[in-house]
Amino acid sequence: MKYVSIVALLVAGIIHLLPVPGVMGVGTLARLYGIEVNDPNTAILLQHRALLFGVLGVLMLSAIALPWLRVTALMVALFSAASFIVVAMAVGGYNPAIGRVVVADVVAAVLLAAGLGAELWLIGRKPE
Repeated sequence: MKYVSIVALLVAGIIHLLPVPGVMGVGTLARLYGIEVNDPNTAILLQHRALLFGVLGVLMLSAIALPWLRVTALMVALFSAASFIVVAMAVGGYNPAIGRVVVADVVAAVLLAAGLGAELWLIGRKPE
């Protein structure tokens, strides 16, 4: 049970690091998301998104080594993955590349929920 949260953080951390190359520019963003990025405002938003995912990925990977950070990292990452799924489902009509992101976030959300449950269970079992 003690490794569930570690595996969740590792897998979800890697998933969240995958968009980081989008920081490099619109060509990379186009490959990642299967969209044309012709507007500088959209490029700024997507590049910033890529950077924030890098921060979140590093947070998750850091929490593997820092047990005091695990619950926070798991909760923030779960909220991130679940919120993207909700937005994608609400908007709909996304392309196959975004569909792969949705699937990756479903996998991450399931793992993160299991990891958070395991971590909270372990915390509840520790004697005071």
